[in-house]
Amino acid sequence: MLDLGRTLVATVERDPDATAIVDGDLRLSYGEWFQQISSLAGGLGELGLRRGDRLLTALQNNHAAASIHWACQLAGITIVPVNWRATAEELDFFIENSGAKALIFDASSAEAVAASQKAAQLPQIAHDTGQDGTITYAGMIASSPSTPGPVASAEDWSVMLYTSGTTARPKGVPRRHRAERAGAIAHIAQNMMPYRDRTLGVMPLYHTMGVRSLIAMTLLGGYFVCLPRFNATNALRLIEQERIASLYLVPTLYHDLLADSTFASTDLSGVKRLGFAGASMTDGLLKKINEAFAPELFVNHYGSSEIYTFTVEQNAVRKPGSAGKAGINQHIRVVEMDTRDPEQMAPPGTEGQIIASMLSDEAFEGYWKRPDANEKSIIDGWYFTGDSGRFDEDGDLFVTGRVDDMIITGGENVSPVEVESCLSLHPAVDEAAVVGLPDERWGKVVAAFVKCKHPVTPEELDQHCRDSGLANFKRPRRVVFVNQLPKSPVGKLLRRHLVAGEYNPEPDQAAE
Repeated sequence: MLDLGRTLVATVERDPDATAIVDGDLRLSYGEWFQQISSLAGGLGELGLRRGDRLLTALQNNHAAASIHWACQLAGITIVPVNWRATAEELDFFIENSGAKALIFDASSAEAVAASQKAAQLPQIAHDTGQDGTITYAGMIASSPSTPGPVASAEDWSVMLYTSGTTARPKGVPRRHRAERAGAIAHIAQNMMPYRDRTLGVMPLYHTMGVRSLIAMTLLGGYFVCLPRFNATNALRLIEQERIASLYLVPTLYHDLLADSTFASTDLSGVKRLGFAGASMTDGLLKKINEAFAPELFVNHYGSSEIYTFTVEQNAVRKPGSAGKAGINQHIRVVEMDTRDPEQMAPPGTEGQIIASMLSDEAFEGYWKRPDANEKSIIDGWYFTGDSGRFDEDGDLFVTGRVDDMIITGGENVSPVEVESCLSLHPAVDEAAVVGLPDERWGKVVAAFVKCKHPVTPEELDQHCRDSGLANFKRPRRVVFVNQLPKSPVGKLLRRHLVAGEYNPEPDQAAE
């Protein structure tokens, strides 16, 4: 299999004049972009970085982030992209844990970099920001010799992503060139993306969805339109202006697009393909998006940083909530909830743990310096995802949440996702999150945290749940109205914050 550096070279030779990347007023063809990428790769060599070394990046989704990603692939350097919102303490951890030999940052992360003890010990490259003792990104491009050519093999490490931490530190997920390329090819096939496609580069390039979008566009000779930080109005402007054809977002960002005041006046006729991943989409939001965009293809992609694709549903509205069937590079099972045996499969219709084959071309091989995490998650060639779900009678997978999020009330299992989808169909509900809260009698009670479009009472929501056919034991016993739900930087719902009481209820609207 080709490595990613040679993949880039092949695209440049095939389509040197095609538009490759857009970032504000900057527009580069593949030929022009490759000259910059090649100079960056040469500059990293002048800094002393060699094949197999690691470069940490703390950048927003700008052309520098995309270019340095490809420069690392050319030079055989492992890129370690981290959240540009990271604190100085978090940067210290990432640098020490990854063994990074250098750092590149921009204005969004400059303050944390300046306060980081570990960053001060590394060569630093600054993009569009001034800081003493740093090399400028533009200066590196202008003064560095071009790299002589790709040096990595398909077996070299391409990228190390860090998974979101909950109670522990984030875990490093190193991935080889061949796994990254396989994931991008699967992304293209499963989303039916055409030659010279166009996408909005808004999912962070420290996230698997963002990286996959970038690599897929380059494989296709398509172009990547940078949106450094998500803003719904700016996103809609770019979708119209650049005739974006493929959108790949987390559900939260779709929600924000629909809620923006400019949505109704935006020309969306260029958008042909929608994809979502990163979190389940409620039935209500799914319906609204499908009606608003009327896409030719609406894909629910279920996967992870560790193994890019688990399952794919190419017609998300066909069976709301379905994550479909195993992707073209994957084999999926649902096993008994409490087992560690991959052979103890749960019957169809029965909820259990979702596991995925580690033989997938898209799979990682284990966490970075975390044998404890490997022992917990990788068993007999299967990756235990930590997600719960079930197969229906057609063999379609329904993801019901995280195993740890399952609510056990009075001995019955309740999936938060199922209750959230039910609530989302009420016209007054904008967003809803469901968790289990401690209760002396029931162990846990089902609690719903609701962000409203307009006033509604807990009693009205309860009647809606009854009318929808939601089982009595699944109905929320407590409703709290909030002005915002806690989410991660990429839009994932953070249920643990609700359980911990870290939320602001609307005045006089919480009901026991």
